[in-house]
Amino acid sequence: MPELSRFYGIVIKMLYEVGAKHNKPHIHVEYGEYEASVGIDGEVLAGVLPEKQYKLVAAWLALHEDELYEAWNNAVQMKPMSKIMPLI
Repeated sequence: MPELSRFYGIVIKMLYEVGAKHNKPHIHVEYGEYEASVGIDGEVLAGVLPEKQYKLVAAWLALHEDELYEAWNNAVQMKPMSKIMPLI
């Protein structure tokens, strides 16, 4: 699973999915022992994150929405995804 970004101990990844029925556009977030799937719109689809880290991820999603949809479209087509700037 390609890593898109990393900040404050939070790792953001996105899966390549070809031809599979998949959830709405989303990312996979890892923070320590926590894991969650979060829609690009900020909805937590599965898993759990501590509130503070969720707020950081939600802010990052809002800042990089266009880049994330581009990455999602590339992933569906099995094209390379570019790294996205961390939250600073």
